[in-house]
Amino acid sequence: MSDDYINHRPNAWARWGAQDEAGALNHIGAAQVLRATGLVRTGEVIRLAQPLSKRTPVPGHRSGLQHFMGRDGGDYAAGAGRPGGFQFAEDTVIMPLHIGTHVDALCHAWCDGRLFNNYRENTMRSTTGATRLGVDKMPPAVTRGLLIDVVALRGRTLADGEVVSLADIQACLARDGLRVEPGDVVLLHTGWLAANLAHQGPVDFNAEPGIDYEAGLWLAQQDVAMIGADNFAVEVLPFAQGTVFPVHQCVIRDYGIPLIEGLQLEPLVRTGRREFLFVAAALPIVGATGSPLSPLAVL
Repeated sequence: MSDDYINHRPNAWARWGAQDEAGALNHIGAAQVLRATGLVRTGEVIRLAQPLSKRTPVPGHRSGLQHFMGRDGGDYAAGAGRPGGFQFAEDTVIMPLHIGTHVDALCHAWCDGRLFNNYRENTMRSTTGATRLGVDKMPPAVTRGLLIDVVALRGRTLADGEVVSLADIQACLARDGLRVEPGDVVLLHTGWLAANLAHQGPVDFNAEPGIDYEAGLWLAQQDVAMIGADNFAVEVLPFAQGTVFPVHQCVIRDYGIPLIEGLQLEPLVRTGRREFLFVAAALPIVGATGSPLSPLAVL
């Protein structure tokens, strides 16, 4: 495969060296951490994750969460020993890693046989998982978070298939007097998750509002560390005609930017804060393509 073919569109391959597996999280250094901690004013901590249970909605091709008790009060009622009066409970959870609020690792999506940083698709095997770019290679994120509240811009929840454009993002930033800086984590509020949870019916994972390729590319070229949204895929569904997951291809595969999907942003929106300390760390599951996440906004 020629270099011309590999580099037919802009990317950040080799920016941090040929062996790099952290991608855009390299933008977060000590300066970004210190700047972000200086945003803390009240000490309020807001969890941005959905609760996880067997009721957490998932697409039809994924299994839901299964929760099993290994030891509980029933065991003691049935005569289990309690030396010295001591009792305990424990349990096991089986679930897909891409469920609820979760992060996509850099090995999650690729195209043309190449992953981020020109790693080959043979680094992903069903027997070993990802030998490159797995979620275990993802550093923790402690940096500035920016909330792009497109619901406030529109004055309503966005409709399925409605594009969040570059102009929308820039309008939100201008309204709040903010600009995107290297190492930021940008979170997009579309209202999709809240609307779906409110109607308590089946969730259509094939239609949602989200960013398009132009918006994704612009954010990537501002050197953001991560992009997240309160929807299923961050990007708009259905895709633009003739494309397949164009934002995933652009930001994950081309620029090494993890996507955070399924954020619960309503508690943060209600505070009125658009700039805050953002903290998140994936479960370091070796070779995994993603991880459940419980991000925090510290105000």
